Amino acid sequence: MAAATTASISLSLHLRLRPPLPPPRRPARHAAFLLPTPSLLPQRLHLAPCRPTWCPDVRVRAGSSIGALPALARPGGAVETDRLPSDVRDRAMEAVDHFGGRVTIGDVASRAGLQLAQAERALQALAADTEGFLEVSEDGEVLYVFPKDYRTKLAGKSFRMRVEPLVDKAKEVGAYLVRVSFGTALIASIVLVYTTIIAILSSSSDEDSRGRRRRSYGSTIIIPTDMFWYLDADYYRRRRVEKENGMNFIESVFSFVFGDGDPNDGLEEKRWKMIGQYISSNGGVVTAEEVAPFLDVPPPSEESKDDESFILPVLLRFQGHPEVDEQGNIMYRFPSLQRTASSKSGGSREYVGTKWSAMFGGVEKYLEEKPWKFSKANASEKAMVAGLGGLNLFGVIILGNLLKQMTVTPGGLISFAAQLYPLLQIYAGSFFAIPLFRWFLLRKTNSDIKKRNKAREQRAQELLSPDSSLRRKLLSARDMAQRKVITPEEIVYTTEKDILEQDYEVKEWERRFKELESD
Repeated sequence: MAAATTASISLSLHLRLRPPLPPPRRPARHAAFLLPTPSLLPQRLHLAPCRPTWCPDVRVRAGSSIGALPALARPGGAVETDRLPSDVRDRAMEAVDHFGGRVTIGDVASRAGLQLAQAERALQALAADTEGFLEVSEDGEVLYVFPKDYRTKLAGKSFRMRVEPLVDKAKEVGAYLVRVSFGTALIASIVLVYTTIIAILSSSSDEDSRGRRRRSYGSTIIIPTDMFWYLDADYYRRRRVEKENGMNFIESVFSFVFGDGDPNDGLEEKRWKMIGQYISSNGGVVTAEEVAPFLDVPPPSEESKDDESFILPVLLRFQGHPEVDEQGNIMYRFPSLQRTASSKSGGSREYVGTKWSAMFGGVEKYLEEKPWKFSKANASEKAMVAGLGGLNLFGVIILGNLLKQMTVTPGGLISFAAQLYPLLQIYAGSFFAIPLFRWFLLRKTNSDIKKRNKAREQRAQELLSPDSSLRRKLLSARDMAQRKVITPEEIVYTTEKDILEQDYEVKEWERRFKELESD
């Protein structure tokens, strides 16, 4: 060891386990988790297969100077998290927060409903940007550990995260302006149409009176300033607080014509979260019947009883595979979701039938889609909007007939209205054509939603009252469950500590496994 103080040392730690795992990376002490480069391969943690089940081989050899390892800089100083999609980043961070900052890839994938590859990429990026580190357990499992202030550190580095709230706010304001502009157009159209009609009718009097009135109408500027009281920059914040009070008239115009958006926005994210959490809480082994209430499946019948093809997307997303028990029942195991760093959401191996209902009393037992509404406006608001739309349509028709009967070239306001008349026709016609089309479309859409909800509900009812065959299958799945909680006591290597600090621990680890190998 005396020579080691002047010589240089590098550590090549080979853990030979079964099954083999990809190599974790080893950065400098207390440094962020950094992505490897070809020149740094000798400093990596290697996991390789071997003949015996446990046969570690720990070797220390000279080759680099002792002391603090040099800090590794990312190419160009890029923020790795900025390369992630915003929803993947946010869902991964929510999962990390839920588990207290110490997670496996399976924890994040199941909690956030992400693909395993997405969860791994998100954890690597977050660790690289927030000084997170890795831990390796005795079984070779890799855990990601984040400091409590990792969100603050990330926000300080990521310009994108600082800008996103402003962009979202601008989108909300822009969407609101579009809504109120359409409603304002109805008022403006009515005012313009009927003012022009009055001007044309008045022009049938004597020449002097007509000229006087024409100059009057031509010089009048209609500015209904009282109609713009609703242009509130904090509209969406106010609407969230006062949502129960309904919407104002201008909003109800847009709602009547175009509706209020997809009520099932984010349905897929919710679906995969429910599936991932369900599988994880039940030890990573489930039957197809248990997953069916969360998928788009046909109603239970004799024809569909043996068809389990609907589970294929779940197997692909969470890297599961089928297994057959002693009775010939097909189970689906998800190894990555069986290992967790948290004891939260532990499943019960015994639940079947009524116990399923009791265990998940506070959780939705099946995925339920919401039906589309024609409009969130109440009956009186819709009646008022329809009435004013009809008044506008009637006025546009009358104005068109009057413009055709005019024998002299109009001027002033009448000329302005004549130029805008094609737009007035389109607006007045679409005001009722679009809602009529939506009404027929929503009938078909809601009918399909009702069928899917009914099928999923029936699948859930089967689990509440399973027959003898399904009961045995569920019990077999619980018996095959192997949920593994990785405790801090099982950690044998961490990138948080310096190599020399772990030197004694590595030697002790080698001695223990040599004893096991000799036995």
